[in-house]
Amino acid sequence: MARPDDSTLTLVQIARVRKEAERALRQSNVLGTLPTAIDEIMRVAKVREVEEDFLNPSFIAKLMHRVGQTGLAIKQAVSKVIGLFHATEGLVFIDRSLMMVRQRFVRLHESAHGFLPWQRPMYALVQDSEESLDPDTADLFDREANVFASEVLFQLDKFRDMAEEQPFDIFTPVRLAPKFNASVYAAIRQYVSKNHRSCAVVVLNMPELIPGDGFRVTLRRVVASESFKLTFAGRTWAEVYTPDDDIGRLVPLAGKKACIKRSLALTDANGMLHDCVAESFTTGKQVFVLIHVANVLNVKRILFSTTA
Repeated sequence: MARPDDSTLTLVQIARVRKEAERALRQSNVLGTLPTAIDEIMRVAKVREVEEDFLNPSFIAKLMHRVGQTGLAIKQAVSKVIGLFHATEGLVFIDRSLMMVRQRFVRLHESAHGFLPWQRPMYALVQDSEESLDPDTADLFDREANVFASEVLFQLDKFRDMAEEQPFDIFTPVRLAPKFNASVYAAIRQYVSKNHRSCAVVVLNMPELIPGDGFRVTLRRVVASESFKLTFAGRTWAEVYTPDDDIGRLVPLAGKKACIKRSLALTDANGMLHDCVAESFTTGKQVFVLIHVANVLNVKRILFSTTA
């Protein structure tokens, strides 16, 4: 099933978190410096990372028991813990098996729990799992931390401004990701969500090969710019794609990393056709189909049915 495209904070909530992200960047003297110095952000957040790999079930259970005896509030993860914030001690624990770019984001997420003034007093101990960092399952507490982490990682609007100086295509965020020490996934999300153009990225899971019948890919989520959301408000996306449909034909196969730009027509909720350009890129873990609205064709799609 498709997942929401953002953390679903209100504009007021986003502005509040962005203000705190800017404060963190300024206080740590890293505003505008790439990549963001995570250690400096943690310093101003008054948190310290425990570098030993302590995030195992036995350690977590002992820590839970110790904090539980104090009667202070604990926020528990719903699955495997990948990050932990011990608020009363100001300590951060990270799952060392995560990819380095993922560890950076988790560090910023845990730092947010310590830096956001309305969050730190809420819990003595905070456990974070993959669900905590996923917009469709995270609660408000974690969605705020996710937005803080993203704003700090991408230096508020610096990523957007740098992207605006380059051609609009799928390779722009791919090229910029290393400059911010960010994952390609996070960079593409940032690229689309803050773009002034009417665009979206359809994020697909990797194709499942079907012997003698091509492949099928399932939808992970759709991330869209504000302009695209307005144009295609209420539009639904198919949950499964194959080589027989327009988006399915854009899935790179046979070891290819990308598919060149192609024309694509999308229908909005009112039945109006929009002429679009689409291209794709894969990291080997997801497929990203970038769609850009070129113009409105001003015709409505009429569906005919025939009977034998």
